[in-house]
Amino acid sequence: MPVNGPHGSSNSSRQSNPNSRYGIPRYRVTLVREGRAIPATESVHTSEGAAAILRPLFAGLDREQFLICGLDAKNGLIGINVVSTGSLTLAIVHPREVFKPLILMNAGAWICAHNHPSGDSTPSPEDRVLTKRLREAAELFGIPLLDHLVLAEERYYSFADQGWPGA
Repeated sequence: MPVNGPHGSSNSSRQSNPNSRYGIPRYRVTLVREGRAIPATESVHTSEGAAAILRPLFAGLDREQFLICGLDAKNGLIGINVVSTGSLTLAIVHPREVFKPLILMNAGAWICAHNHPSGDSTPSPEDRVLTKRLREAAELFGIPLLDHLVLAEERYYSFADQGWPGA
């Protein structure tokens, strides 16, 4: 707050200079296509079909990877985004990183999947907690989560097929 005395303003050293003002940056948010991971005509109607489409994306990985698949109104794949690549037994996933690409690709629904390099497709307690958080967030965003798949070398686990236990 300026204080005026008999010799003018006490803030004379802080007078505004239009060339030195800090501005708030403006941002443009875009989604960049990196190429095609799967055929463009694929659609997802069952957990078995989703597992078959996604399994090649996890082939040969020696650590956990978590990805999301944005779907259109007819469950056609819009795009896939790798949200996290972790360690042998853990991939850190935060809902904000999950929903950012889903919103940008204008997804009407989505599925998520991650691999278990151990070969055991049984979901961990952490997998169950994450699935519950993501389903709750999906409800708020209005982009329903149709399934969370845990893929192992030859088997998979579908949370939706199992009635979303613990989630």
